[in-house]
Amino acid sequence: MTPDDGQPLDRFAPLTTQMLPVGDGHCLYVETVGNPLGIPAVFLHGGPGSGCQPSHRALFDPAKFRAVLFDQRGAGRSTPSRSRTANTTGRLIADMELIRTTLGIERWLVVGGSWGATLALAYAERYPERVTGIVLRATFLGTRAELDHAFGETLRVIHPGLYDDFLSVLPATERADPLPNYWRRILDADPAVHRPAAIAWHDTERVLSLARSPVTRLDIKAVYATSGTLPASPFMEAHYFVNDCFLRPDQLMAEAGKLAGIKGVIVQGRYDLLCPPWNSYALAKVWPDARVQIVEGAGHALSEPDITRAVEAAIADFA
Repeated sequence: MTPDDGQPLDRFAPLTTQMLPVGDGHCLYVETVGNPLGIPAVFLHGGPGSGCQPSHRALFDPAKFRAVLFDQRGAGRSTPSRSRTANTTGRLIADMELIRTTLGIERWLVVGGSWGATLALAYAERYPERVTGIVLRATFLGTRAELDHAFGETLRVIHPGLYDDFLSVLPATERADPLPNYWRRILDADPAVHRPAAIAWHDTERVLSLARSPVTRLDIKAVYATSGTLPASPFMEAHYFVNDCFLRPDQLMAEAGKLAGIKGVIVQGRYDLLCPPWNSYALAKVWPDARVQIVEGAGHALSEPDITRAVEAAIADFA
């Protein structure tokens, strides 16, 4: 573990960075930011597969928190890049425990949004004694029903043109149940099969993530382009979604009783089309120590300024 000597005047510059071997051939990028003696916290990025960004460091007051950010298996700067081998929710939970013990942290605040919220809940239900509090953004419970709703009824009603574009990428025989067919195509080894499906999935998800998306249709020419870098997240998402996020049916709701006594704040955009408010309210009903904070006029993305401010404030409350 070595100090980061990049930008000494940047109060959000990493204190330490390291590549941590976690087994199965995976090595995770892990960084700490803030105050070495501050309140321990861990940030869980979304996707799955998206990786942490420098902007995520700024969610934590560097005078009060010692925040840990890491790229999950196959994501971001972790190696091997985009690897889905031995990449499951259970292994990500084990990775978190190895990171915690390696850094000498006894208990920490767990922060995550969307898929990061899924992982946060799965971790906290497995190791409640290691959690001082939880801040979630956009509750995703890892179920097929949520995905069907977002890319089905919600997409059809709110963005009917985009819905038609989304279905048009599939053969007519595969449109009655599009999601498993999308995932099968994304995971196909043939670029002619996986490339258009991955681009269409990524771009559709991006529109659904914003309350005010600047585009509302797929660029069909771009979908069928034969060159250019492919986004990473569709491949990891397809891997997780085709395996039900490596969770038992309704696991996170069924085991929410294990969160008793852990304070939680759930930041929820009113117009989140991917993870709608009913998810957060359903969770709060079985987790009495949590409160839901609705952000009016906001959607799903952490990049939306009102969502960012709400998450920052929720984290600051734990200081």
